[in-house]
Amino acid sequence: MARTKSPNFEVQRSAILENAAQLFAQKSFPSASIAQLAELCGMSKPLLYHYYRDKSHLLFDIADTHLERLIAMVDEVAEQRLDTEAHLKALIARFMEEYATSRHHHMVLVQDVKFLEDEARRKVAEKERYVVDAFARLIAKLRPELPAEQVKPVTMTLFGMMNWTFTWFRADGPIDSAAMAEIVSQMFLHGVYSPGLPGIAPKQAETPHEHLHLPENGAA
Repeated sequence: MARTKSPNFEVQRSAILENAAQLFAQKSFPSASIAQLAELCGMSKPLLYHYYRDKSHLLFDIADTHLERLIAMVDEVAEQRLDTEAHLKALIARFMEEYATSRHHHMVLVQDVKFLEDEARRKVAEKERYVVDAFARLIAKLRPELPAEQVKPVTMTLFGMMNWTFTWFRADGPIDSAAMAEIVSQMFLHGVYSPGLPGIAPKQAETPHEHLHLPENGAA
């Protein structure tokens, strides 16, 4: 006879998932154990297995729920009907905010998905492609002169900028996630000397004689 779910089943399951993401991120998926997770959750191993059948089930759920949040952000920003550059900047801002508040989930997604079985890994990869393709379409619209084979590498360069920020960025540091997102947006769209970067003054226009080295007082 199947065990009846308690009224707070989903709440407890969510708490276990949060603890698992923290444990996997800190110790890595192969090194973390169900016993360690049960201790972190303050419950017995048999009770933990009532919520999740094994470590792989937990790993998939961490990656899948994180990607579902990212997909929801992609769809929500698309519904705003922004112009292309504003659309891309809004996505960057939303993603950077999510990464800052879900560091452990994102770390597990980036580092540990390779330990999933083939079918589970395929499902995760499909959702990752949905997210990446949304960014790639915007980049292709912004830079239509880019050869098709360069759009994906350029897109993944942007993800490299965003994805690895979580390894050092702290929300309680000197700049918040919104300011960090603006830095990423400006650097990606306009380069490191972008006037939009904090502390970078707009470049002054050169006067026609600046590089002519004319003699003083107009002497010949």
